[in-house]
Amino acid sequence: MALFLPAAGFPVSTTQGVKVIIRTSASPGDTARLNHLIRMGFLYTKMASSDKSSSGKTYSEKLSSAIRMVESYIDSATVLCEKNKIDFPALLHLLKAEYYYGSGDFSNSEEEAKSALEKAENTKEYMTQARTLMFLGRYYLWTGFFKESIEHYEKGIELSKKEGLKGIIPRSYSGQADVYITVRDTAKYKRNIRLMIDAGIAEGDNASAAKGCYVLGTWFCGDSTIAKRRNFRQADSLLRKSLEISLLLQDTSTTASSLADIGWNFYLEKMYDSSLVYYSKSLKYSLPARIFSSSANSLGNIGTIYRDLENPGKAIEYYQKAIAQAKMVDDWYNLQWVYLDMSNMYLKSNDTSNAYLSYVLYKKFSDEWIKSRTIKGLTEARIRYEADSHNKEVALLSLRLKNNRLLNIGFTGLIVLTVAIGLLLFRSSKIEAKRRISEMNHKISELTQVNLRQQMNPHFIFNTLNSIQYYMYQHDKLATNTYLTKFSNLMRKVLDNSNHTSIPLRDELDALTLYLDLECLRFKDKFSYEINIDEEIDPLLYKVPTMLIQPYVENSICHGLMPREDKGIVKINMELDKDHIICTIEDNGIGREAAQERKKTRNGNHNSLGTRIASSRLDLVNALYGTSLHTTYTDLKNSNGEPEGTRVEIHIPIMT
Repeated sequence: MALFLPAAGFPVSTTQGVKVIIRTSASPGDTARLNHLIRMGFLYTKMASSDKSSSGKTYSEKLSSAIRMVESYIDSATVLCEKNKIDFPALLHLLKAEYYYGSGDFSNSEEEAKSALEKAENTKEYMTQARTLMFLGRYYLWTGFFKESIEHYEKGIELSKKEGLKGIIPRSYSGQADVYITVRDTAKYKRNIRLMIDAGIAEGDNASAAKGCYVLGTWFCGDSTIAKRRNFRQADSLLRKSLEISLLLQDTSTTASSLADIGWNFYLEKMYDSSLVYYSKSLKYSLPARIFSSSANSLGNIGTIYRDLENPGKAIEYYQKAIAQAKMVDDWYNLQWVYLDMSNMYLKSNDTSNAYLSYVLYKKFSDEWIKSRTIKGLTEARIRYEADSHNKEVALLSLRLKNNRLLNIGFTGLIVLTVAIGLLLFRSSKIEAKRRISEMNHKISELTQVNLRQQMNPHFIFNTLNSIQYYMYQHDKLATNTYLTKFSNLMRKVLDNSNHTSIPLRDELDALTLYLDLECLRFKDKFSYEINIDEEIDPLLYKVPTMLIQPYVENSICHGLMPREDKGIVKINMELDKDHIICTIEDNGIGREAAQERKKTRNGNHNSLGTRIASSRLDLVNALYGTSLHTTYTDLKNSNGEPEGTRVEIHIPIMT
């Protein structure tokens, strides 16, 4: 069995029964190849965090993909070390720490970082040691240990000064500034940003200097409600310096942001002509570069300027452009304030109808924005709780033999903390339930789509649990454990995918491959499978409706292949045809006619629930998106006219 993906040299996650080849451009030497694998792993960790201004969905997809790539390079480096008996280098431990950090496994992340720090100290790898100290500073900030975070950043600064390391000091000052702003110590926050700027200039690190100027410039820019913080001249000077450096670096994103914030600084002084000039300049960079959040913000603020200049026609024109840009990336923040400004403008002109409609949309997107911030806050609280729980557990275990009383107190405290977190999550779920009840203008077709998708998942889980039950009855512990491991991985993917109407083709194929592996285990290799993808199809770019393909594959296995006496095969092919993808599922089973006769003798008029739901979902996707999804069944026969299998073609419109 083989899974063929079009991108040569592109590492992918491995699955039992699937042949995966990772090709690299490294030299034949083991050390050189190991260093190459580690460098590539770090490259993908940078890609995962390179654009945190993206929408939640876009950033999440990119992060998930990059983490999978990092995992592949770590696996390859680990195999190379074990095969050639090479001691794990400090940089590989640091890469694993980054991987666990991105995956949310904070306990293992801290342990790997400490291993990297210890090895780097022993081998006098000062740059790796400094990078690890910076990582631990970031790790402790994220997990809520602010003192430890400051200390590790400070150690990195001291080491860099002593050993003459470049690039560490500016970023360490930036990290300390993040800690101080988190604990609301604004004086130390501003001091560290200035230290970051000075260090960047001293080292010739223009990127850090530009970032520091921009961050401090936006701080002084503030808004009209923060009188103590706002300083027009300071903001203007720093933002212009940021603009100057970013132009030299050809940093389009920082250039667009600096120009937009200079425009905002002028707007707060009611210098509308100057503000319009700089917002227009910002659009010349953000629009061609497709930096949607930046362009949406600039267009929206231009609309507000025209509103203040009492030119409602121009204001509406730019508001609509801003809304179109913001919707490209689900930018809830810009959408909510643009609609609120529109509502206020309509209200001022006594256009109560449009004012009401704009306010309703403002509430809708404001709720989405608040929801995303709430989820983020709960996630951070959970992470910090888990990290705190881990540290407490270690401390309590070390004191158990000395003082049982302290252990009991600590355990009680842990229970209280758990209850508090539980109450917080329960309260959050109640608030979310109320918000959903109050949502307005929700499309009935979308609700139906979600309901059908949720029907399919329980049906799929029920069938898989039957397989696990079979192994338990056979008292096959090894097979049961293997099946449960794969089942847990599959359930994670199914639950993740069920939150979306459509998902990247790669995610759908990952879940499908796991399902097929489970069925191969269940039926003890009674069948094999192949998955082939057209080279013109980009599995990350093209999307398909969630859990669309699996029910048809399940039908091929259960009703076509299982009644065969000998081993069968099911083939899944993906081909690009003009404006849609043709997914062909072909088996060499007993054929549909024989399968129908077999159904009648066994359980009457039973029909596959999975394929009925999938068929209903196809109709809904057509109605919702105006597409032409359809399914074609073909009975395969040999030269004698005897059945030799079934072919199902699903025509899927391209979704990107």
